[in-house]
Amino acid sequence: MKLYNSLSKETEDFKPINPDIVTIYTCGPTVYMYQHIGNFRTFVASDLVQRVLKYNGYKVKSIMNITDVGHLTGDNLGDADTGSDRLEIAADREGKSARDIADFYTEYFLKDFDKLNLTKPERFTKATAYIKDMVALIQKLEQKGFTYRISDGIYFDTSKFAQYGKLSGVKLEDLGGAGARLEPNPEKRNPTDFALWKLSPSDKVRWQEWESPWGKGFPGWHIECSAMSMIELGETLDVHVGGEDHKMIHHPNEIAQSECATGKKFVNYWVHGAFLKVDGGRMGKSVGNAYIISDLEAKGFEPLALRFFYMHAHYRTKLNFTWEALQNTQNSLRRLFALIETYKEDPDAPLAIEHMRQFEDAINNDINMPTAVAVMWDLIKSDLSEGTKLNTLLKFDEVFGLKIADHIGYEIPKSVENLARTRWEYKKQGIWDKADMIRRQIEKAGFVVDDSSSDFKIRRAK
Repeated sequence: MKLYNSLSKETEDFKPINPDIVTIYTCGPTVYMYQHIGNFRTFVASDLVQRVLKYNGYKVKSIMNITDVGHLTGDNLGDADTGSDRLEIAADREGKSARDIADFYTEYFLKDFDKLNLTKPERFTKATAYIKDMVALIQKLEQKGFTYRISDGIYFDTSKFAQYGKLSGVKLEDLGGAGARLEPNPEKRNPTDFALWKLSPSDKVRWQEWESPWGKGFPGWHIECSAMSMIELGETLDVHVGGEDHKMIHHPNEIAQSECATGKKFVNYWVHGAFLKVDGGRMGKSVGNAYIISDLEAKGFEPLALRFFYMHAHYRTKLNFTWEALQNTQNSLRRLFALIETYKEDPDAPLAIEHMRQFEDAINNDINMPTAVAVMWDLIKSDLSEGTKLNTLLKFDEVFGLKIADHIGYEIPKSVENLARTRWEYKKQGIWDKADMIRRQIEKAGFVVDDSSSDFKIRRAK
């Protein structure tokens, strides 16, 4: 298996630290609002990396963070240490506490996460649950002489880390606010220095602030990921996944503070997903095209069609979203499912060896999903038996994650149909104990009933 490493700028053979388990950390959402389809392109890329690793026989231990404090608005302007906390702004805007805001948008994110059939990490780590660990990490950096204090907080001195900027590919001397649209903080020793702990303003009480050795305040955005990843996965990670927007500042800062604290390499393979464009241009709330999953559903699109859409471009290349393109993808997905429903099962049918080889060559070549999808269509067009096609597609779907098994054609026994109808009548009448009893009978027969507001659907249990 080969992965492109953003640090070396090369496609490398994947060699885990521990052959028994691969550690993966994914930069997750800042939960001050809904996650848009650009965010989810990165999360799907992380999911595909994990699925390919598992397909190759690796056990995976993955963590995704939930940023529920400390991500400041200045990040959009090239300086993540300026501006206001996004959670605090959302709390004021919606008349709720920051905790209520974080809980609401986290729950919404997790529902969308499931709709896209993403692989759940071992743990979603909330930043606010690791404050003590962050303080301890900052103290370690302080003891080693990598920090200094200015009026608004404790900062990391990037001039003391010679490798700073290696990931971004920009030299330290050229990083003096590169890309920034803000005036640099005159108190900072170097324009690239970043906050480890921000002190609370004296004229305002924040929703979220903690006591620390340096005074009441809150953690800087970058320290959160280092603390959580090292606590949960160890001081050196196999893989770190994030969007390409993190390559310039956030991830270089993670590397600097982590490696200076431990003296060890922080991450062996950096994987970055490319941006999603919309109608050929930038996606953004101000433009009105930062679509979320419910926007797609309101127009009649299935979330899995979006997942399939992402697979039509390599994760490191730009992808342009249009409603027409999504419609074409959904039509293709429905055509795939319609074909599968006509196939007759044959558990003893052999796999399509040549198609399997081509598929595995594709996914193991830096997760080349467009080629893998093309192999799938070649398989369907082939003269191979339906049983062979179906068994091979089920293997492919270990990576695709399109729930192909849910669309295998099968007959529902009349007895199960009758039970389901009876259960539905009991539910409408509010006779829950009998409805539940019949549900168990249906499950014992190997089927599951999914309810909607107006109907039910029977499917075979996995």
